[in-house]
Amino acid sequence: MQTQAAVLNQANGPFAIETIDVGEPQGNEVRVAIKAVGIYHTDLVIASGALGLQFPAVLGHEGAGIVDAVGPQVTSVKPGDKVLLTFNSCGQCRHCNDDHPAYCQSFMALNMVCARSDGSTRLHKRTQGGEAAVADNFFGQSSFAGLAIANERNVLKIDDNADLAALAPLGCGIQTGVGAVLRSLNGKAGESLVVLGGGAVGLSAVMGGVIAGCSPIIVIEPQEGRRALALELGATHVIDPGAGDPVQAVRAIVPDGTDMVVDTSGYQPILEAAVNMVGNLGRIGLIGVPGALDAVLPVPIMQWLSIGGTVRGIVEGDSDPKVFLPELIAHHAAGRLPLEKFAKTYRLDEINQAIDDAHHGKCIKAVLLID
Repeated sequence: MQTQAAVLNQANGPFAIETIDVGEPQGNEVRVAIKAVGIYHTDLVIASGALGLQFPAVLGHEGAGIVDAVGPQVTSVKPGDKVLLTFNSCGQCRHCNDDHPAYCQSFMALNMVCARSDGSTRLHKRTQGGEAAVADNFFGQSSFAGLAIANERNVLKIDDNADLAALAPLGCGIQTGVGAVLRSLNGKAGESLVVLGGGAVGLSAVMGGVIAGCSPIIVIEPQEGRRALALELGATHVIDPGAGDPVQAVRAIVPDGTDMVVDTSGYQPILEAAVNMVGNLGRIGLIGVPGALDAVLPVPIMQWLSIGGTVRGIVEGDSDPKVFLPELIAHHAAGRLPLEKFAKTYRLDEINQAIDDAHHGKCIKAVLLID
């Protein structure tokens, strides 16, 4: 079958809207007619070629759509079902068996390699010389396209009346931010929370803090508009990191130090400062990708021994999608995850504009709509 896709032909784009051929689903694969897909920072990291992406390629990993066809081994969904797509996992390693698929032993191979396990691709495009393979299977989906082939493990059936455009971002960024507080750091009512960065993941962490009953909830963010939105979504305090010492500003609100820090910025100076924001038994969760892949976080050992501090990395908010995504959908339906407050929709052919708008602060969460 043929469809339109945003194809990346070289490192760092731009994306080109092209007609591609999409193969038939095999085994446990599910072909989905994508109706909406969020743009997330990881798409752009991979688009840089930093992790060895082969070109041409189709990215996208927050897809939502309608099942078009299924492979012979699929039992959980059928053509016509509305579905959300999320990250892929093997379902067989010890972490998957312990309900921690975000830490699947094969996570990188299944989500970042952009090919089937046998090296083949489901996508091709026609050229003057005949046909060229297009790298796909990004996060087990490559959903910047009208059709995407996912896998039964990273497809979740949702209600027939579900709003796909509203729910698409849940598949990665939102579950990462909310899950960081609710699952990774196990936030409790009355605990204090500091969120570094007011983008989509940071604002999701704020909403996760509200759901958990955290107080105070402090957001450190340089952009005034994002600080205002953080307050609207439930933050109790906001701090401009350029207005003074952020450690002193946090300690003025929580003199004994905060219980939790969620870093969504990857910005080394503020993250290094966060080490001194934490109080006894405090924990720092790392989500943001740093500018340098070899970046190091210095931790004062004696200080952290004395407070019992914890620093840990977070993948996908420790989500078990079959369990956590339905919880997030319920929170959205109840008004506790008002994603629409920071999402902006674009057509698929406006993908480069959407990325530019996000880069320049004109958009927090871009969602592409596909007819």
